[in-house]
Amino acid sequence: GDEAGIGAQVDQFRALLGNQLNTTPGQTTGRREVNWDGVPSNLTNNNNFPLDFFNLTDPAGANGRKRGLVYLDKGSPFRLDSSSFTEIDATYADELIAFSKKKSIIAANSNISEIVFKVAGTNTDAFVKGFGIVFIDVDDANSTSLEFFNGAKSLGVFKAPVRNQAGSFSFLGVQFPAEKITRVKITAGSAALAAGIKDITDGGNKDIVSYDDLFYSEPQSNN
Repeated sequence: GDEAGIGAQVDQFRALLGNQLNTTPGQTTGRREVNWDGVPSNLTNNNNFPLDFFNLTDPAGANGRKRGLVYLDKGSPFRLDSSSFTEIDATYADELIAFSKKKSIIAANSNISEIVFKVAGTNTDAFVKGFGIVFIDVDDANSTSLEFFNGAKSLGVFKAPVRNQAGSFSFLGVQFPAEKITRVKITAGSAALAAGIKDITDGGNKDIVSYDDLFYSEPQSNN
């Protein structure tokens, strides 16, 4: 299948980032990917997802957790969910269907998340050249975006397309051949998920959005 209409775009962006998918530290080329499906159940369907889950720095730790991606603490815990967030509001069952079955993620009390990069498995600040994301259930062309930064400098805001007609997914990927991306600000929809907050396709007035897979070039030391 073509993953409900965006598979070709995702594969094209993978090739742009580098066809080698890295799974161990110590790489300098190629790309990284994050999906959430291997995360243990004790960190699922609650607001306990560790901000640094995908950048473990313990030398003895599992390589699968050394991917150089860290969420900034903006005061919102993170919720990884395997139930389409139905514990928050039952109507989300029809909307927030995971791309890589069956977990997706969101900041628990906010529609905004921020990501920074590290050299995989270390505390060394890093940059990437490109970053892509699968958003779930974007209905409003102005609700959902990525803003890229090099330090304090904004490299621009890029809007996610409305979901593909074949499914509930939108793919947004941006590469900067001549810039460094040190931080990504993800705005997912127009409101945080909350009980009683309905999506605009469920009779509400908010665009409720979560996100799934992340794709980025191998983080390189910014020192």
